Amino acid sequence: MKILIINPNSDPQMGKEIQENAEDFAKGRFEVVCKNTPVAPAFIETYEDMSKAAAGMIQLARENESKFDAFVIGCHYDPHLDVMKEILKKPVVGIGEASIKIASMLGHQFSILTTDDHSIPIHEELVRKYNLYEVLASVRAPGREFDKCSEEEKYLATARLAIKKDRAEVIVLGCAGLTGLDRSLRRELNVPVLDGVVCALFIAAGLAEI
Repeated sequence: MKILIINPNSDPQMGKEIQENAEDFAKGRFEVVCKNTPVAPAFIETYEDMSKAAAGMIQLARENESKFDAFVIGCHYDPHLDVMKEILKKPVVGIGEASIKIASMLGHQFSILTTDDHSIPIHEELVRKYNLYEVLASVRAPGREFDKCSEEEKYLATARLAIKKDRAEVIVLGCAGLTGLDRSLRRELNVPVLDGVVCALFIAAGLAEI
């Protein structure tokens, strides 16, 4: 089995990190390839960024449909997921869709950790799209008080706030750039912490076998 992760942005470092984490999860059970989107923004932060990535994502999908058994959209906003499902006859899973839906199965409420305040409304709208807003405890981004902390420390502190103040029972990492952070947070928090890339691969691999 071969799964293609379409990274909607063009940042080489993020693509590399997604690839490494995906291979670590697959552990040889299936082949996984991450491809960055050509002529796309370095990062997907706004609706405008998503629109600029559309043509390149469609190009990647059409060029690779015959080469892969399933596809993953590697951005937690799930940009153009509906378009990808429309044009591809193979299973297509968004990392936002996968992690949000799995989170709803693991606890009464879940919280999403995102990178910046401006992305909070986008995540909230995505949860509404999947009809799970009633079980969303919160969407949180690290505050400025954590600026001097390490990446792990600031997201750990933010997750603790979500658990204590918002009563979240599950934590969702709301950015592909946070991939791999789930393991260390899970050890410290003792609650499920979901990496969207892992969740999407888990579902995509299963759907490809149906």
